[in-house]
This record gives sequence, structure tokens and C-alpha cells, in this order.
Amino acid sequence: MGSLNVSRIAMLRRSRALVISRRLWKTRLVFWAGALAIGAISAGFAWAADYAHTFFTLITQPGSGNLLPLALTPLGFVALALASNVWFPGTQGSGIPQAIASRHLRDTPDRGGLLSLRIAIGKIFLTVAGLACGASIGREGPTVQIGAAIMLQSARVGRMANARGLILAGSAAGVAAAFNTPLAGIVFAIEEMGRTYQARTNGVVLSAVIIAGLASLGILGSYTYFGVSHSSATFPQDALAVVVCGLGGGLMGGLFSRLVISLTRRIRRWRTSAPRWRAVQLAFAAGLITAVVGLACNGETFGTGYDQARAAVEGDAPAATYFLGKFLATLAATLSGIPGGLFAPSLSVGAGLGATVALVLGSSVGIGAIVGMAGYFAGVTQAPMTAFVIIFEMTGNHDNVIAIMVAAMLGYGTSRFVSPEPVYHALSRLFIADALRQRRAAAALASQTPTTETPTS
Repeated sequence: MGSLNVSRIAMLRRSRALVISRRLWKTRLVFWAGALAIGAISAGFAWAADYAHTFFTLITQPGSGNLLPLALTPLGFVALALASNVWFPGTQGSGIPQAIASRHLRDTPDRGGLLSLRIAIGKIFLTVAGLACGASIGREGPTVQIGAAIMLQSARVGRMANARGLILAGSAAGVAAAFNTPLAGIVFAIEEMGRTYQARTNGVVLSAVIIAGLASLGILGSYTYFGVSHSSATFPQDALAVVVCGLGGGLMGGLFSRLVISLTRRIRRWRTSAPRWRAVQLAFAAGLITAVVGLACNGETFGTGYDQARAAVEGDAPAATYFLGKFLATLAATLSGIPGGLFAPSLSVGAGLGATVALVLGSSVGIGAIVGMAGYFAGVTQAPMTAFVIIFEMTGNHDNVIAIMVAAMLGYGTSRFVSPEPVYHALSRLFIADALRQRRAAAALASQTPTTETPTS
């Protein structure tokens, strides 16, 4: 009798272990599928974004006196603002603030208002459409929101409990796949996304980055985002250029962040009386500014600015005032409310600034562009480690490690004096406030709804 009980207990333990094993493998398969989807979607997104910018360039023929952007860009901004407000709420702006906000929200409905497959699909199409209209936006920030949304959906399908960790992993995978910079994806997750980063999420983040990166590499092949830079900083000859680019980049990056934060708050108060009509007015004005600046700069400030940044890294400097025009165009697109990111345009502004400084000081244009990107990008995001690693990986030159680190730290320190709040985290608090306000309004409405009592017989 005792041996029979022992055998039954053993059978129960084996069956329970089998059930747990099946659940574990289902969870792993769903997680892996989500990471693969991030890499594949990122590659398709990159191709579509490049095609959209090429389309805009072909129909507008920048530098030829074609005035089509004066109509196409403002009207395109209006259409995108309406679409993001009416059909795809939650897609506005970069997408990184939404991903950060969703990690602080505890309720699933609140997170669903910022991260969902519908929002991810809308983000892709509207960002591509924005580039087809000439907007100074990038796809990298949106890829972060898309990656976080895919991972959050994977958590629901696989019944995974660690939603905050998976949002972090999806965001890191988005950066890694968008730039082909796996180390930058991990550093971004620690420094920018997860100020309360937990060590237990290390494996989740690393696995997502590796799988998404492999999927992207399988489609796009092995590459460095800005090619391979052969310019090397030499000291003390280039020391002054590194310092000036770091300080100047931090000053301009901090000014950009401060303007975005303060103007966004004022715009939100201004839009409360007639939100849809004011959104149309704002988008039209931002589109018109983008078109005018683009025509004044011979079309150089339209789109992501990738071509100008890469040319500067390779030693071909843009116009001396290019960085100012790109700064204004990116600020207009950021405040307009249309979907689109800051990463690529910010790198382009920094490259233009650094190239101009290098020409003035007699240094190498390529070195100036690289350290200018580091200083300005660190100034905008106030994430110097991410700036250093992402630019190091994108240029593929080990000789400039110290110069990039110095410029990034100078840019970060200078930016802190100009804008005490990091731009992404300041904007994320606005999304958190909106989610909490909507929850309170829904609760108040539910409490006022009369309940129907069933009559007793």
C-alpha cells in the first residue's frame, strides 16, 4: 500500500514537471518570436523609410526651385496630425516617452493606451508618410515604441508576468535592430529606459537584443550605420575641436530639450479649448516652417539627415549653416504632434555642427562630425553612455574612443545647466498624467452611471 502511494506521488510529480516544462517552452517560444518580429519589422521599416525619403526627393527635386514642399509638407503634416489624433492616438512624437511611461503604469488598460499592436502599425505607416512629406524625423525612436509594444503583446500571449522587464527588452531590441548597434541597445535600456533597472532583467534584455539583431542582420546584412570612419583624433592637435564640439553640442542640445519641454507644455494648455482644430493649426504652421527652412537650405534639411551626417563623417562637410536649419526643422517636427523620432535628426545636427567647428579650427571634418554628434546627442538625451556607445558602434573606429567619450561627457554636463530635465523623461510624465486623468474620468463616469435593479417577485 505504501509503495503504491509512493508511485502515485512520483507520477504526479512527473506530470506536474511536464506541464511546467510545456508552459516554460511556450513562454520561451513566444518571447523568441516577439524578438524575431522586432528585428524583421525594423528591417522592413528601415527600407520603407528610405524609400519614402527617396520619393519625396524625386518629386520635389531639392535645389531646383521647385516650390511643391510649400504645399505638400504643411498639408501632409495636417493629415498626419489628424490621423494620429483620431485613428491612432498614442502614436504622436518619438515613441520613447510612451515606452518609458508604460513602465511606470501598473494597469494593463493604461499601458494599452500607449503600447499596442494598433499603435505599432499606425506608428510605422505615419512615420513613413511623414518622411514622404519631408518631415525632419527619424525611425529609430518609433522603433523603440514598436519593439516595446510587440514585447508587451508577447507577454500577454505567453502569460508572462514580468511586463516591465519585457517592455525594457523590447525597447533595447528596437534600438539595437534600428542602428545595428547591440551594445548601444543594452546601454540604452540601462541608462535611458530603466533608471530603476533591475539586475534580474539582464538575461531578458540580452536575449531580445541578440535575437532581434540576428533577424535584422539576416535581412539587411552586416553593416555600420555611418560606414567606417578612417579619421582619427590626434592630441593635442584636435583637443580644442573636441572640447568646442562637446561644449557647443551640449549647449545646443540642452537648448533643444528645454524648448521642446517648455513649448510642449504650453501647447498642451493652448490646445485644451479646441484640441482638434488647434492640432490642425499647429501642424500646418510646423509644416510650413519645415518647408521654408528646407527650401532655404536647398532641400538639405528635409528627411532624417542621414545622408548629410554620413557625408560629414566621411569628410565632406555640409553648408556651414546646415546645423541651424536642421535644428529648426527638427524642433518644428517635434512640436507638431506628428509621429517621428529624434535620433537620426539629432545625429545630423551634431554632425553638421562638428563639421563647421572643424572647418573653423582647421581640424579634420570627419573627426569634427563624430565628436559633434557625441556632444549634441548627449546634450539632447542627457544619456552620455548611450551617446558614446551608439556613435562608437555606428562609425566603427576604435581610435576615436577617448575623443567621443570626452565630447559626450562635456555635452552632458553642459546640457544639465541649460535643461535640468531629460527630454524623454519630462515628456513621459505628461503621458503618465494623461493616463491617470483618463482613469479618474472613467471611474467618475462609472460611479455616476445608475444601476438597474432587478425587481423581486
